[in-house]
Amino acid sequence: MKQIIIFFITIFFLFGCSAKDEINLSLKKTLPLWYVNPPQSSQTKLYSVGEGESKEVALKNALNMMASTLSVSIESSYNSKKFVQEGMININQLDVQNIVSSSVRKIRISSYELLEYEEVGFRNHILLIQADKEKLFVSLKQELEQEFSMADAELKSLLSFNALEQISRYKKIKAKLEDMPDTMAVMSVLNNSFASEKYIKKLQKINTAYDELLSSITFEIKTDSASTNLEAPLRAALNAKKLESSQKSRDRHFKIFIKSDIQRATSLGFTLARSAIEISVEDDKGSIVAGNKLNLIGHSTQGYEIAKQSLSLKFSDMIKKEGIEKIIGLDF
Repeated sequence: MKQIIIFFITIFFLFGCSAKDEINLSLKKTLPLWYVNPPQSSQTKLYSVGEGESKEVALKNALNMMASTLSVSIESSYNSKKFVQEGMININQLDVQNIVSSSVRKIRISSYELLEYEEVGFRNHILLIQADKEKLFVSLKQELEQEFSMADAELKSLLSFNALEQISRYKKIKAKLEDMPDTMAVMSVLNNSFASEKYIKKLQKINTAYDELLSSITFEIKTDSASTNLEAPLRAALNAKKLESSQKSRDRHFKIFIKSDIQRATSLGFTLARSAIEISVEDDKGSIVAGNKLNLIGHSTQGYEIAKQSLSLKFSDMIKKEGIEKIIGLDF
């Protein structure tokens, strides 16, 4: 009897697997031809298919795949140009691929057309999209022009701010334009007549102006008697940022004031130095432009003076961890 039961269970299992295979096969057979064998990208068109648990996810995957297609085109273009210019093939292919991949990931493809869409199963959506290369080029150029136009307007307004605020605004402008070289790389492949020189010169001009402004700023550090141990780590952080520490009184000169209220305490055999630190930054006109408040505790088993040295080390570690900008309340 036991053998008969095992026999029927085996038969049932085999038929079950067979039925499952048939279901899978039938699902595969229902996939449309446009998905199984999508159109090939051409000189004027880009095609890509996508699959996902929703239409939105499928579209995102299709756009990523289209970007990958662009990546291959750009890489080929880069290799070709390097071969012509250098007359040799000793190119670091891995570096080229890394640069291209990172560039394409930042490109936003907004000009596309949904050609086909189908829901082929539960949480299984497929679609086919098409992008016209010329339209994509035009949309990227509009984006490029818009970003540089906004940057020009912001640059014109900089002179109404103090030097540190100018630095902060320069950084924001640079961040907005950070992806533009990648956009121009794609545009050059989509349209080989595209001239990127004037945009590159604008980027170089902005970077040069930022560097020159940053190098012209000087800081002076003033502390009260309780904060003398905190001056050295702050000065070291300024030097590391290549910012001049000076006592010259001039435009673009700023003073950093440090005041501390340190209280002595003991706990579990430790001597503590509890400090409330107040930092303020003044411009050349004496106006406070930034500041911060910190609470730190130094401790030691060897007395109060060593506890205060511990406090200085903690202040130094905090600067290294969080950055001097955050410590003094500035963005530069």
